[in-house]
Amino acid sequence: MEYNLVGESVKFMILGMTIVFLFLYLLVLLMRLQAYIVEKYFPESPAASAPARSSEDEERARVAAIVAAVTEYRKTHSVKKG
Repeated sequence: MEYNLVGESVKFMILGMTIVFLFLYLLVLLMRLQAYIVEKYFPESPAASAPARSSEDEERARVAAIVAAVTEYRKTHSVKKG
């Protein structure tokens, strides 16, 4: 009798794993189909995909802000040597 219970549990385990595997496979296929449809009917414009480049002035201002922050941190958090 115990052998029959083990066999039945193995059957249910295989059935359950098969259903989950098929569901996940179907989900992947549907996601690929959705991606294909979205790319076909709603293509991304080239301007939106390219990151906006910052000008040299913005970059210099960013570097100056970082240098000022590090300098201020070092003033307020000086480490005593010795």
